Amino acid sequence: MTHIPSGSALANTIKSAGLFVNCMQRPTLMNRLAGPMPLQKDAEGHLRLQSSTDYPIVRCRDLSKKATDEISFDLFNIIGGKPAMGDTKIEGYGEAMTGTTDSLKINQYRKAITAGGKMTQQRTPWELDKLAKAQAESYMMRLNDQLPLVHLAGARGDAYSIEWAIPLASDPDFASILINTLRAPTRNRHFMSTGSGIEQIAAGGNEITIATTDVMNTDVLDEIRMYVDGMSLPMPPVKFDGDSAAEDSPLRVLMVSSEQYGSIKRSTNFRALQAQAYARASQAKNHPLFLGDAAMWENILIVRMPKPIRFNSGTAINWCALTTSTTETTTDLVPAAFSTTHAVDRALLLGGQALAQAFGKDTRTSNPFFWSEKWLDHDNEFEVAIGMVAGNSKIRFLVDHGDSSQYTDYGVMAIDSAIALAGR
Repeated sequence: MTHIPSGSALANTIKSAGLFVNCMQRPTLMNRLAGPMPLQKDAEGHLRLQSSTDYPIVRCRDLSKKATDEISFDLFNIIGGKPAMGDTKIEGYGEAMTGTTDSLKINQYRKAITAGGKMTQQRTPWELDKLAKAQAESYMMRLNDQLPLVHLAGARGDAYSIEWAIPLASDPDFASILINTLRAPTRNRHFMSTGSGIEQIAAGGNEITIATTDVMNTDVLDEIRMYVDGMSLPMPPVKFDGDSAAEDSPLRVLMVSSEQYGSIKRSTNFRALQAQAYARASQAKNHPLFLGDAAMWENILIVRMPKPIRFNSGTAINWCALTTSTTETTTDLVPAAFSTTHAVDRALLLGGQALAQAFGKDTRTSNPFFWSEKWLDHDNEFEVAIGMVAGNSKIRFLVDHGDSSQYTDYGVMAIDSAIALAGR
């Protein structure tokens, strides 16, 4: 319970001339990456090689209309094989269409904040009820920004500050807060920097085979672009509303930590990368994602993620050893040589349809978000509560690659790299 006793430093005195709160990062990036859930016409367009209209995060509000807490979404594999020639009989020999399904559940999130009793409010000039409301809104925005980030990364990592609304994975409530199972990157979507390129995640002697020199730079970005271009079934490109260059120059979005961003910045003429992002912004109706700190290299739009997904020395990095299984290896650690001066940060290359986000309906508001204000204890104490009915899940399918069926994170690739910890 919020309580300001008589004599408290927060009580009203002649010195109470200004009101401050700690500055927090604006939780807006994930909202700019979100668009509607794709429909059948979008799938048909993909098969006809029409341009993608997909965002990395796809949202569905169908659960706000139906009495259920789960949705499913489907993938149909493309048809392969050789054609029939001449008068070869084809009747009755039609190629079967195959598909696979993924799903996610939703649940209710709530947060209550008290503004204290009447005497607490009497002792300070500040309107604690309005401050409590602002705190509640800020908290829910941060939560709604961090949930997709953790699901996309397939890990929570070790980074912690009071701005994190999601606890560490060791917290007993972690799984229930995530709602849907946290999925480590699939084998064909998980890589690490070599300092000059990328390679699939690997380990030896119970440690990940990464060195402190395996940082993020433009050489790594070059190889990421070449690898994606050479994939048989690449991640769908991203198309933002109004981007007139999307058809001829498709792009993907790379979310990096501040340390990875700084490493890229030091590896090249960074002003040229920012100029490329600004130029593309002019073709995309100045979409805010292209502005500010954004940069672009080889049609990869580089933006800073809200919070780092960071693994300290001695922390296990979960990974999948096989493309035919989602069984995770959980015993391989960040090398002890990283000590307290270095760590591993996870960058996320986003294509279209990387994460599904579903919203339900609160019975009082008929929309996913709800708000409540109450006077408690015989109208002595003011309390506010904010909440939402929602769920997030990384989109994963068992995809037919022709020679094998592989579990595939549909629209996201993880790239781990070494970073030097600031101030160490």
